[in-house]
Amino acid sequence: MTSDSHTDVLLIGGGIAAASAAEALREGGFEGRVVLVTRELDPPYHRPPASKEHLRGEQGQDDALILPAAWWDEHGVELRTRTGVLSLDPAAKRVKLQTKEELTFDRALVATGAMVRRLVVPGSGLEGIHYLRSLRNADSLRRDLEGLADDAPIVLVGGSYIGTEVAASLAAQGRPVTILALEDEPLERTFGTEIGRWVRARLEAHGIAFRGGAEVASFANAEGGDGEGRVAAVVLADGERIPAELVVAGVGATPDAMLAKRAGLELGETGGVAVDRFLRTSAEGIWAAGDVAEYESVLDLHPERLRVEHEEHAAAQGAYVARRWLGEEEPFQEVPYFFSDLADWVSLEALGPAHGWDRTVLQGSLDDDAFAVWFLAGDRAVGYASFNGAGDLDAAREVLAAGEPVDAAALAG
Repeated sequence: MTSDSHTDVLLIGGGIAAASAAEALREGGFEGRVVLVTRELDPPYHRPPASKEHLRGEQGQDDALILPAAWWDEHGVELRTRTGVLSLDPAAKRVKLQTKEELTFDRALVATGAMVRRLVVPGSGLEGIHYLRSLRNADSLRRDLEGLADDAPIVLVGGSYIGTEVAASLAAQGRPVTILALEDEPLERTFGTEIGRWVRARLEAHGIAFRGGAEVASFANAEGGDGEGRVAAVVLADGERIPAELVVAGVGATPDAMLAKRAGLELGETGGVAVDRFLRTSAEGIWAAGDVAEYESVLDLHPERLRVEHEEHAAAQGAYVARRWLGEEEPFQEVPYFFSDLADWVSLEALGPAHGWDRTVLQGSLDDDAFAVWFLAGDRAVGYASFNGAGDLDAAREVLAAGEPVDAAALAG
């Protein structure tokens, strides 16, 4: 076995979890060999701009890089893009790469992220139907938009983060946009009906039409068929046809756990890689982090296991694994944080995510542009959200981490 065919640390994945692990290793003084392999075409970059600044043309590719392009060489971390992992042998601690090379490792991090969930309905292969997961997806969407008239109808399928963020970005550029969602209000599944109505009012105030309770049955071309050509309409389950010269579907994501599954790693109920409170997989010497990791939470606000698909949390998990390798003994106990921006109309920051909540406590009023809200399950706080800068996220994080009974009146301030 040559030195080139062995690495001390192997990072599998090209997202923020793997990049954060690499950065934390070097910041912590680790001097061994570190190799990051990914089938991604580009160095690790932030994904949220794909539905926001990058989509609107306000930022370029380099602006989204997690680490400067020169960082990898300067810190002696081997970044191998366009290099997928074909197989992982946990017992031998060996991977076979797309280049046909084999590489052994002492420790590995599986951080393969998630894949977009695609709509499986007639006409889903028509031109003009987009999914958004990467900056290159955003580039493709922007090029498609350039070929359409300014008043061409655009439909977003899905009322969660991608749907609302993309709708806001396009409407801010003067495009006519309609959101179709199964739920009655946008972001309702996360924050409930009342806050969903507040978000809907902000969207509608900027010209976005929202259709709740809308189930997509198929897509149709200009002739009414679904076999080939460009999309011209979205057909709902009740037969109504919604004009659409471009569609963006934001209907969720699934963990990219195929490599782990083939390797025999234990998977969790959501299909992610099952890990313990230290983010260790079922195989010795292999950890998992980010969107693919279904972890055992030590926080009382969570169910026993959960999987979080938010960038800040993936970064925290990647950095934690690196610190664990460097000697940290405490389990992973980060309170998940996530954010969303709807153009410059709504800024949302949240902690949680709230599971099993049965009531809310407002700080402020839904009649205002800025407010915060606690999510309670019984007498315990399980989540918190700040809209347009209201509230105190740091104080809320402490309350959520403590997991103690709370006084609802005191939380209201």
